[in-house]
Amino acid sequence: MTNNPKQLRIGIPKGSLQETTQKLFIRAGYDLRISGRSYYPGIDDPEIQCILIRPQEMARYVEQGILDCAITGLDWILENDSDVAELADLRAPWPNYGVVRWVLAAKEDSPFRTAKDLDGGRIATEAVGMTKRFLAQYGVTATVEFSWGATEVKPPILADAIVDVSETGSSLRANDLRILDVVLESTPRFIAHHKSLEDPWKRAKIDRLLMMLKGAIAAATRVLLSMNVPREKVDTVLKILPALATPTLSTLADPAWVDLSTVVEEKIVRELIPRLYDAGARGIIELPINKIVE
Repeated sequence: MTNNPKQLRIGIPKGSLQETTQKLFIRAGYDLRISGRSYYPGIDDPEIQCILIRPQEMARYVEQGILDCAITGLDWILENDSDVAELADLRAPWPNYGVVRWVLAAKEDSPFRTAKDLDGGRIATEAVGMTKRFLAQYGVTATVEFSWGATEVKPPILADAIVDVSETGSSLRANDLRILDVVLESTPRFIAHHKSLEDPWKRAKIDRLLMMLKGAIAAATRVLLSMNVPREKVDTVLKILPALATPTLSTLADPAWVDLSTVVEEKIVRELIPRLYDAGARGIIELPINKIVE
């Protein structure tokens, strides 16, 4: 890695967040290339240097200033107790970019019903620090052991309970586990080193990058609708559009018609287009959007 003061070092999360993060950068306008065994992804910006790191370690490297900024989960920021600047919540409707829950769980037929029941017990987890702080809230003293994997199969022989990530709960059910409590709800965060933000050049570069990433996320669930509307039908069409929509009206060669375009949630389009057509709109076009900067 170079020490070029005019280069921003960015941590790209390896593992479950990797593929979606790469797609996010591409949608934001950056050609991020992750290939082979290289831990230094290529990117079409000479002022950015990327390094691929596991999310579990990311916040520590940002805190130390080895990385200027990075994307990692809130869970690993808290697990490492890292002093970093959280600049944005990057939750998005894409795989592994939504809300994930860390839950305390035990066997269905176990005597444990709440966290307090585990006082003096044994808990397996990858998030040892986070689990200890959670138990401390209830005054519970338990042996919390680091789990190297397959955590859900450890109760009841290797552990009384576990703290593990659960998105759908299917793995817990498959292993006959019952959720006792939710330890944390986590989402991907964009974080930065405090001193990097004090550098005017780095701060400006980070702000521009983050603007494009957030713009790509804002556009993830929305599309552009464009249509021709008779002037006498404009008010009727506007009443059909969602209240938060802000349509743009443009004149056409035929003065009796206007062009109307607006951004709407994609999930309502299939119900919206027939109503717009019935109201008089014609030539209705649905277009994808890569970015929305608000």
